[in-house]
Amino acid sequence: MVKTTERWIQSQQYRKWDLRCLKLQPLSPVPSDIEISRAQSPKAVDVLAKEIGLLTDEIEIYGQTKAKVRLSLLERLKDQPDGKYVLVAGITPTPLGEGKSTVTIGLVQALTAHLSINSFACLRQPSQGPTFGVKGGAAGGGYAQVIPMEEFNLHLTGDIHAITAANNLLAAAIDARILHENTQSDKALYNRLVPAVNGVRGFSAIQLARLRRLGIYKTDPDTLTEEEVRKFARLDIDPSTITWQRVVDTNDRFLRKITVGQANTEKGFIRQAQFDIAVASEIMAILALTTSLQDMKERLGKMVVANDKKGEPVTAEDLGVTGALAVLMKDAIKPTLMQTLEGTPVFVHAGPFANIAHGNSSVLADKIALKLVGEKGFVVTEAGFGADIGMEKFFNIKCRASGLVPSVVVLVATVRALKMHGGGPNVTAGAPLKKEYTEENLQLVAGGCCNLQKQIQIAQLFGVPVVVAVNIFKTDSAAEVDLVCKIAKQSGAFDAVPCNHWSAGGGGAVKLAQAVEEAARQKTSFKYLYSLELPIVEKIRIIAQKVYGAQDIELSPAAQSQVDRYTQQGFGNLPICMAKTHLSLSHQPERKGVPTGFILPISDVRASIGAGFIYPLVGTVSISNCRSSSTFFLLF
Repeated sequence: MVKTTERWIQSQQYRKWDLRCLKLQPLSPVPSDIEISRAQSPKAVDVLAKEIGLLTDEIEIYGQTKAKVRLSLLERLKDQPDGKYVLVAGITPTPLGEGKSTVTIGLVQALTAHLSINSFACLRQPSQGPTFGVKGGAAGGGYAQVIPMEEFNLHLTGDIHAITAANNLLAAAIDARILHENTQSDKALYNRLVPAVNGVRGFSAIQLARLRRLGIYKTDPDTLTEEEVRKFARLDIDPSTITWQRVVDTNDRFLRKITVGQANTEKGFIRQAQFDIAVASEIMAILALTTSLQDMKERLGKMVVANDKKGEPVTAEDLGVTGALAVLMKDAIKPTLMQTLEGTPVFVHAGPFANIAHGNSSVLADKIALKLVGEKGFVVTEAGFGADIGMEKFFNIKCRASGLVPSVVVLVATVRALKMHGGGPNVTAGAPLKKEYTEENLQLVAGGCCNLQKQIQIAQLFGVPVVVAVNIFKTDSAAEVDLVCKIAKQSGAFDAVPCNHWSAGGGGAVKLAQAVEEAARQKTSFKYLYSLELPIVEKIRIIAQKVYGAQDIELSPAAQSQVDRYTQQGFGNLPICMAKTHLSLSHQPERKGVPTGFILPISDVRASIGAGFIYPLVGTVSISNCRSSSTFFLLF
């Protein structure tokens, strides 16, 4: 018995990695992403799991190359020191993107396959909308990819489907509740909500909690007065204030505006509604920020879906569906394990957009990875869009939720994007690049480095060292790349390194990996940009002035009214998640470089109470009209 106990205790300890990396044989010219992915034979996922110290009962295998990782690992390794935490962000991008995901994957391939340092990449799951749209998938590219790329980009382990099911269950519950309240008496409603089972009536736990919120401290359903029955049974939702929409993970533009309730069975309850894309659901943001199953359940219950006719918030908890939502999400909360082209581990989990949400992969994936890599290992994650959006939200929202402190920021820049910021012609997705982008032009590069300098300064606001990664394209000249690296170092970057991981795999990012390892040894003085105790408007102003470079902000009457309402409802101490174009530091996509002297217009202010943030809508950004040039597929 003693020996058995000793073996069990030993099996629960942290295990050193015994990772067998996969060999790459890069070809020139570089084949297509799908050809590269299919040419590599990935390890069986149970083999990969064993190599990185996961126990057999800590994984749930989906096919040959994917596995869910159970959260029980966090308890097993709770005393294991965390590794180093690295964020990959970028300069203000062109519409083509500048390769943050590719840099993230190239960096971990370099760290583990070439420098023998434990590392984990933590990435977002791509939405089916962009995957089948202009943007395409998000598995990386060239010889820095997650494989199999088809599995990564399509369905994965069903997390987005679970979010869709949970979101639409809540939407159905809202309309059903309004219908029943419109067509039934107080007594009939009450009897439906608290039915007799085998002749006995009793409140459920969620109903008892609602009674307490109403100031009713009774436990026997038969003792409520008529007034108490009415207060309990009726939510009195104001249909004009419903903010919770149905979702689907497809670019279906004809669902942007719909009318619901036209069947005779709905008895004339007709209202206008809409479908959003699934990953824009607040449930996705909650999945990305939650720290446990219990925390997720509490956040789901706090989601505000409408106001009642007195102007008070109505939540998912009020509708009594919190448990049902949590059950639908019970598997989605577990991160999915995959691998890179060189056989190094990757967590794929959550996929919130970086406009109305915070644009980062999950807290849970990061926490599990930080335990698995060991004290000397690295966890590398990426933030959506430019550093002014994704990185700012990573620090002010995600780090507050997780309690984790980053070690290094890797700032991705491309010669192409810098030329655009230096006055180059417009870059359009699907159109050939103009000659300014394919021929050497040091003047444009130098002029555009102002944007790189600004993004370095933004990172320094948080007290974290910056390493600039220049993502190399075949049309870049050596002189252009050298100029970018020189200016970056002069502007306060710890180091600046050219990277060829797209064409060479991890071997092309070894210098970047070495620079990151060295930067991680530096002392950091991490700090948040603002205190949560500040008023909502002041927090918005700090972001606008210190991050975007605005002169000031201007709230519309509607925005000011919402700020007043949220403050009165007790939501004033939440962090801010700005919904802004990703194509400029300002609210105007056409203004490149570093705009100054502008007034940032706040057209409206919304709240994701379950996720835990207030999101102001900047300029023409709209969550219901993706034809605006400053909207990023929130809807379709």
